[in-house]
Amino acid sequence: MAKHIARKRFGQHFLCDDDIINGIIHAIHPQAQDKLVEIGPGLGALTVPLLAHIPHLDVVELDRDIVERLRRHYTEDKLTVHAGDALAFDFASLGDKLRIVGNLPYNISTPLLFHLAEFAPHIVDMHFMLQKEVVERMVAQPSTHDYGRLTVMLQYRFTMEYLFNVPPTAFDPPPKVDSAIVRMIPRAASDMGAHNITTFAHVVSSAFAQRRKTLRNTLAALLNPNDFAALALDSQRRAETLSVAEFVNIANYLTHKETP
Repeated sequence: MAKHIARKRFGQHFLCDDDIINGIIHAIHPQAQDKLVEIGPGLGALTVPLLAHIPHLDVVELDRDIVERLRRHYTEDKLTVHAGDALAFDFASLGDKLRIVGNLPYNISTPLLFHLAEFAPHIVDMHFMLQKEVVERMVAQPSTHDYGRLTVMLQYRFTMEYLFNVPPTAFDPPPKVDSAIVRMIPRAASDMGAHNITTFAHVVSSAFAQRRKTLRNTLAALLNPNDFAALALDSQRRAETLSVAEFVNIANYLTHKETP
């Protein structure tokens, strides 16, 4: 099979370190009955070992050359290739109890994570390789530099675990950044608590829009001094000091306040 040249516009860096690959497969722990979906299979670094454990795999791939290679190499009953952009893919079309894995393109990782969050009710778990800096933001705690909008929005929907680091030398071509593996498990709907997810997202986005300013400034369009008092919330705090539960509390207060 002819060598595929990595395409910069797709953010392609192909995993080639056997120890790292084995570590990822061990973390995923695929079982024969699993409904596994791989995003960006590339040259098959994870695809091949996954198919050694399961009878069928769905993959989502944008690069038409790779789509053709995969379709030539595997029969439909073994590998179903969904040609297209994962950012626009309807993962719910694949059913429920999905286990999603992949070495995500770093240039679209944040919007892709937000897109996948919309399908949380259909997902059992997700295992991704991402830029190390992004994983650090995903699992960050309040009052730290890495804690921000991405942190709050993902921690609201998922329990996340930072698994292990992956050096640039594990790829061909090597990226200019370190990578890491993260496990994401959807939280039960009963654990999330926001009465209106749109209001919750708006509060979080507004609070972090000007990170160094206090809540009195960033949430001025949403909360007045009486509201801060009713919430027992210090308006001099900054967004990065609030827990996910505190953001939920603000959102639910506003939802109740706006309801006649």
